[in-house]
Amino acid sequence: MAGTEDKATNKENVSSWKDSFYNPRTGEVLGRTASSWALILLFYLVFYCFLAGMFVLTMWVMLLTLDDYVPRYRDRVPHPGLVIRPALEISFNKSNPLTYVKCVQELETFLQRYNDTEQEKNEDCPRGKYFMQNESKEMAKKACRFKRGNLTSCSGLSDTSFGYSEGKPCVLLTMNRIIGLKPRGEPYINCTIKRDAQIEMQYFPNKGLIDLMYFPYYGKKAHENYTQPLVAVKLLFTKEEYNKDLTVECKVEGSDLRNNDDRDKFLGRVSFKIKVVE
Repeated sequence: MAGTEDKATNKENVSSWKDSFYNPRTGEVLGRTASSWALILLFYLVFYCFLAGMFVLTMWVMLLTLDDYVPRYRDRVPHPGLVIRPALEISFNKSNPLTYVKCVQELETFLQRYNDTEQEKNEDCPRGKYFMQNESKEMAKKACRFKRGNLTSCSGLSDTSFGYSEGKPCVLLTMNRIIGLKPRGEPYINCTIKRDAQIEMQYFPNKGLIDLMYFPYYGKKAHENYTQPLVAVKLLFTKEEYNKDLTVECKVEGSDLRNNDDRDKFLGRVSFKIKVVE
């Protein structure tokens, strides 16, 4: 008798489980009729369509407030950062081209936009003063020339290894673009060694000057052909400095541009490490 009762109980449990998914007597699926499920699906369809519509409307209204030529908020970046190429850490053996080939390729690729063929379409601007242009946003702005030949021995034209093959490497420094920036004074780049070691350096253009004619910048869309002015620094290593890990800090000096903010080590300055192995 006990076995018969157990079998009956098992049949009831299986039947109960099947009925919870689909009840053939009431036509319910998972406890709801077809009309109930239809109403729920309709509710969520309308609800999510409403949310999607609100999102699209919000984005559309926000895009209406944006300017294609000038960012709406620029108060957080009033001063430019300083960027170095080819890298923040440079280590190579001057006798082994494979150790510095990536650095050379990086510099060569970056300088392509400064080739004469690219810069001839820009203006030969008067030096020492801002290149002010029509304030109309829609009008395309002219750009001043900066030919890579201005970098002389760091241009990669006469020395395709940028000095790396002789253990006297070149690095390139640029300031970040900031729309409307007009630095006062005569900005220039100055680099120092953060240790007792003293390394002679050459700057190109002369004295590391950043001419005012490259300011102001009018934005990527209006100033399409604009190329940032460069400063090349050639580190004249001697045998005494070989095989040493040195840290070099470069700053923008001679103007009102900030270079001493402890919260941002790239604001108006940049530090990089370099080691030359003989």
